[in-house]
Amino acid sequence: MDAEQSWSRPARRRRPVQAGLALAGVAVALCCVGVAGLGAWNVQVVTQAASPVRDTAEGFLREVTVGDTDGAYRRLCADARTRWSQLGFTSWVRTPPVVRDYEILDVSVATRAGRPYGTVTVRLTRESGTTEQRDLSVVRDDGGWRICGDPY
Repeated sequence: MDAEQSWSRPARRRRPVQAGLALAGVAVALCCVGVAGLGAWNVQVVTQAASPVRDTAEGFLREVTVGDTDGAYRRLCADARTRWSQLGFTSWVRTPPVVRDYEILDVSVATRAGRPYGTVTVRLTRESGTTEQRDLSVVRDDGGWRICGDPY
């Protein structure tokens, strides 16, 4: 008696190259989405920081020009305050020729190691009439934006 052989499906051919390429494609797509998201976050941080950076520099320079050295000193970052005592800062700011006027020329904001920082380019006018261009560094410190480095 001939036994009928039951019908069976042929074994499915494996395609490891195609599966590997598909997984690689998915991984590349996820990386691109991640990079795009990180880039968008970075742009958002930078654009939102430009106004506070400018406002910080503006307030600092306004206080310096009107002689409010206490207010200007409070706008310094913690690192700058460790290098300058309040009395030393006041003496330095009031040493002739003092700053009489200023003009903000440029504000740039970038990130380093995920932390935003700004550079404000200003033109200072001294009471002698001479002008000079300086860059003020502005960093996030103590919950706000602060002038860091040598202010001018």
